[in-house]
Amino acid sequence: MASTPDLPPYFNIDPDQAQTALGDATTTQDFANIAAACAAGRQDLASRGIDQDGARELRLFSTWEITRYLIPVATGHFRRVLKQNPELPQGRSETAGGAKWFTLDEVLLLRAHFGQEGSKSKEYLPYRPEGHPAKLVAAANFKGGVGKTSTAAHLAMSAALDGYKVLVIDLDSQGSMTSIFGGAVEDEWQTVFPIMARHYARHLRADNQRRADRGEAPAPLDDTLTEALEVTTSSLIQKTHWPNIDLIGAQLNLYWAEFQIPVWRMSGRGWKLWDALADSLQADGVLEDYDIVFLDTPPALGYLTINGLSAADILLVPLGASFLEFDSTGRFFDMLHATFGSIEETENMAARALGREGLAFEWDAVRTVITRYDSTQQAELAALMQAYMGRTMSPHRQDFTALIGQAGEQVQGIYETDYRDFNRETYVRGRLTFDTTYAAFKQLLVGAWRRDELAQLATAAAE
Repeated sequence: MASTPDLPPYFNIDPDQAQTALGDATTTQDFANIAAACAAGRQDLASRGIDQDGARELRLFSTWEITRYLIPVATGHFRRVLKQNPELPQGRSETAGGAKWFTLDEVLLLRAHFGQEGSKSKEYLPYRPEGHPAKLVAAANFKGGVGKTSTAAHLAMSAALDGYKVLVIDLDSQGSMTSIFGGAVEDEWQTVFPIMARHYARHLRADNQRRADRGEAPAPLDDTLTEALEVTTSSLIQKTHWPNIDLIGAQLNLYWAEFQIPVWRMSGRGWKLWDALADSLQADGVLEDYDIVFLDTPPALGYLTINGLSAADILLVPLGASFLEFDSTGRFFDMLHATFGSIEETENMAARALGREGLAFEWDAVRTVITRYDSTQQAELAALMQAYMGRTMSPHRQDFTALIGQAGEQVQGIYETDYRDFNRETYVRGRLTFDTTYAAFKQLLVGAWRRDELAQLATAAAE
């Protein structure tokens, strides 16, 4: 007699057993209990990689790693240079006669030495034309889970290892980027919120001067705006465990900005809210203090994201090789067109009436980047996406490897993991996908700077 096939698990669920397993109803207070449990777990997870003083600590880098990935010299020549220059960092060995290990601060000093004394045909120091401001790079997509924060964080780490000085600004109230870099943010006054408020307060103060000139009563500045006028961007910047990566962090209260900004806009119709972040960074000299500023935006096209995108020179849009993410990303670009087109139309209507130059948003480059790529499953769809998006899609696809998965479990970026925890081949292969992602980004960065440099030279020659 034929046996009865096993039924799917959704058949014959006993109502009484289901009711017993359901437990008590959830109340509002239970949300607080769940949040507290998550906070305790988050602290436990974050404790991995933290030193005895409670601070994140970046690992050391071996001679093999330095000469393969960071300073383009042969290992033997590297050792000879150290021997000939005892004033340079000499590293430390974990065992007698063992490999030498260096901090990233020491690597940066060694890179500067090779840049000064080494062969002029090699790129010891990364390219940045003198006198040109930092480039701002936004990672954005209004679909969550596409690898936006991870991509931005790893690009920041790649750039730091390459010798650039980096500022990371977390615009997402979830604070994931802040957690990656070990940031501590108590409230919204340690986020970008006060410099957004300061931008509006300065607009309101100027508007009040115009009102006074017309004999009208001024609009009052409340306590928030008055306090914000005293805040500088530098007071919000905190150091991280990376010597050349600084952070402006985020936390849950930053979300309040999404409600406050439109209130300010209603009161001050002339306030250019989309320029608040860019104007503040420029006014406070931040773009001269850093080489690259990475902006991690929320997974929504709100006011913080609009500020990040408006400020950006380069826009990166991570997405997975799936129909839903391709479809969602297309809608994201459609919304960008509608949003920034509407701003331009409104501003230019007023500009034409006053005989002024109109507003036209412009980005040096916009690229989509396929993340979490599986060539065995997604090659055909990725090729189709590439065919439709053309040069807007980066030809490099960021593979998912065991190295990436394990780094995520350890609350680290892949560049923070010790390669000795892996098979050497696994490490090299896993690192290559992010190194190649960075190479594709760096090409955009260098090209944009070079275009600016040539434009400046052409202008100077014409004068």
